[in-house]
Amino acid sequence: MKKYLLAMMLACWAGQANAGFDVVALGVNGGVEEGNLTSYLIRSDDQKLYLGLDAGSVLPGIRKALEKGSFPQVTAENAAPLTPQGAVFRNLIGGYFISHGHLDHLAGLIISSPEDSKKPIYGMADTIGTLRQHYFNGRVWPNFTDSGSGLRIGTYRLNQQRPAQRFSLGLTGLDGSIYPLSHGGTPSSMILVSRNNQSFAFFGDTGPDEVEKSKNLDTVWRMLGDEVKAQRLKGLIIETSYPDGVPDSKLFGHLTPDWLLKELGTLQQYAGGEGSLKGLTVIISHVKPSLKAGAEPEQAIMAQLEKGNNLGVNFVRMAQGDKLEIK
Repeated sequence: MKKYLLAMMLACWAGQANAGFDVVALGVNGGVEEGNLTSYLIRSDDQKLYLGLDAGSVLPGIRKALEKGSFPQVTAENAAPLTPQGAVFRNLIGGYFISHGHLDHLAGLIISSPEDSKKPIYGMADTIGTLRQHYFNGRVWPNFTDSGSGLRIGTYRLNQQRPAQRFSLGLTGLDGSIYPLSHGGTPSSMILVSRNNQSFAFFGDTGPDEVEKSKNLDTVWRMLGDEVKAQRLKGLIIETSYPDGVPDSKLFGHLTPDWLLKELGTLQQYAGGEGSLKGLTVIISHVKPSLKAGAEPEQAIMAQLEKGNNLGVNFVRMAQGDKLEIK
């Protein structure tokens, strides 16, 4: 009996040690077209509920993800009386982290709010204030939150979090810590989600420290360097909005491949030096489509990142609806 209990304990421990994250891309672009804007879902692979990471395009992304089989646990039969799209939206998303108050990171949340179930929204003070004052204010949109002006419908519970303090992310089983970022004069933020001694970082829009005259990314890299040293960090999602060649004065708080590689070089220094980031999954988000004939910014950005990749990281560009299992 003792041997059986010990075996069960060891199996449970091993399952936790090997646990990772499931990431589903609901939207991967930055601006221009409204149907594919920054929005991801993440969950620990031992939990049911996902955390939304920004919410630029929610329902269109869920539809595409269902078409691609990214939610195999949802069928027309077990979703009833909802559609599969409705079941994912209402029953599998346990809450949202919103990185900053720009429309392309929360339009899907606002538009779909009349059909959502009760959920928490997490963010820093500026983000929560923007949601309360400028969106869910009874004028731009009905107040589906639990605070602010006008009739409070109460679908969303607004949670203002202090920087660098760990907190529980509702029923997702995840913990979070939020860190400030600089985005061309707009406060933005990054969240580190963690469970079972594993972590994953999601960055809102950010410019490089040198251009932003900021130390925000340096602070984040120091913290993530410790995560890498402790073998906890499984990956990150970060923006690269423009191909190389865009002048710093026209970045407006965004990154290019050259700037991202330089910033990741700083992370490498804090993580233990050369080779310390080998194999780290870096998902590239917020690529801005171009309306210029013949321009293919996504292909250019990924080619430039790979050409300059002397860090050994694994650059990934997810398409809308894709699912990625990160161990």
